[in-house]
Amino acid sequence: MTVAIVHLGAGNTASVQFALERLGADVVITADPAAIAAADRVILPGVGAAAYAMGRMEDLGLTPVLRDFSRPLLGVCLGQQLLFETSEEGDPVPLLGFIPGTVRRLDVRPDLPVPHMGWSRLNVTRPDPLLAGIEDGAYGYFVHSYVCPDTDATLACADYGTEVPAVVRTGNRWGCQFHPERSAEAGARILKNFLELSA
Repeated sequence: MTVAIVHLGAGNTASVQFALERLGADVVITADPAAIAAADRVILPGVGAAAYAMGRMEDLGLTPVLRDFSRPLLGVCLGQQLLFETSEEGDPVPLLGFIPGTVRRLDVRPDLPVPHMGWSRLNVTRPDPLLAGIEDGAYGYFVHSYVCPDTDATLACADYGTEVPAVVRTGNRWGCQFHPERSAEAGARILKNFLELSA
């Protein structure tokens, strides 16, 4: 099985690669549209701004490839946010548009710093193969300043002074707002589940 990690020039792709290789996956970090289209699985990571990521995908010819990809795809951190329609980060930014709604800046009480950085418990709201074996209260490691809307796509939430959709799904596309590659046993289980999803 080949897993393509989309390389947009930013983000900690190496840690995702190492986590998947520990699980026995054949991993390539690439921005080549043909390699991504041919992969068995795709991971869309991201650290940074939505506008930058969308601009890079357009420049590299990846937007139609990702929109047409029919096998399992996992967005991580910013990658989850890119699954939605728009982001208010900067000027309104059109995203990949798989899930309706706008990604907005975290609006929390003054004693909670933004970005949300650190460990938060996951509250699983709907069963899904990606979350098999993940118990309510398992921890994920988060680093983000923007938050996705809570929609019918939400599978799990975290509490950071507001409800944070932590895992989402629409069809063959999943997202984790937290970093599974940095989330210890629970994160490794999620990545293992991703590799075992039916194509």
